[in-house]
Amino acid sequence: MREMLTGIGGYERCVTEFVRVSSTVLPPKVFHRLCPELKNEGRTAAGTPVYVQLLGSDPALMAANAKIVAKLGAPGIDLNFGCPAKTVNKSRGGATLLKTPELIFDICKAVRDATPVDTPVTAKVRLGFDDDYQFADIADYAIKSGIDELTVHARTKVQAYRPPAHWSQLSTIANHRGIPIIANGEIWTPSDLDRCREQSGCDAFMLARGALCRPDLGRAIKAHAESVPVNPMSWPEVAELLVQFFEANGARYDRKYSINPLKQWLVYLQYCYPQAAALFAQVKRIRDADAMMCALLGATQKRAISAAAA
Repeated sequence: MREMLTGIGGYERCVTEFVRVSSTVLPPKVFHRLCPELKNEGRTAAGTPVYVQLLGSDPALMAANAKIVAKLGAPGIDLNFGCPAKTVNKSRGGATLLKTPELIFDICKAVRDATPVDTPVTAKVRLGFDDDYQFADIADYAIKSGIDELTVHARTKVQAYRPPAHWSQLSTIANHRGIPIIANGEIWTPSDLDRCREQSGCDAFMLARGALCRPDLGRAIKAHAESVPVNPMSWPEVAELLVQFFEANGARYDRKYSINPLKQWLVYLQYCYPQAAALFAQVKRIRDADAMMCALLGATQKRAISAAAA
């Protein structure tokens, strides 16, 4: 997915899914599996740097793993204090650490001190756990640790992913803490980003689900900012990306494991492309890789027929 989206353009950086640090220093093969870009100097084929994200609650163990990541050539290291998943929070990972800003400081400082000064260390937080009462403390403790940037998902853990995102809360720290503050949450369109900029006071932004719903969102936002006209990506173009995604996963893993990720992506794509809903209804019960490929090729062949008719 990172390979495709950065190939379309508009992104300055990617972050991996979190690497769980629980009880040991992980071997390099784990980081290479979750961040194959490490074999390409930590960049996608389009040249976009990919930071490796770590999740854990033990400062010393997080620092030891960060050392490994840095030695493997990661362009940067990101720390996850925002994941709301119950299974993660039950084992003192992700958003549960928002209850203890001092521990966020300890983890960030340990990782920052353990890694080379020219390797950026960033962190992602939410407004708080149950409420946003501690948000200022959370941000201050993270920033005082010496990290290079702080991303804020503008919701609490309890709010999870329910709209709206409370962008205005970020205005209390944006441009007042000495490091870039990156706004995240509910950015689905270029106009959403404009409103987020106005309300948050931030001038840097992270996309997540929006990038999955609209593959060219990064490019569209960049073109909007530069007042450059650009045509939105059409459904036939997206259908070709689906084939690429399915083939790439099938080449990297057992082909049967490429089916569910494709279905998951179709669920996201329905937000912007009604054709994705129709295709999902067609393939949702498919369990065979060859049958799935036939369905995808059928979707792309429709493009060729439409083009010929035009």
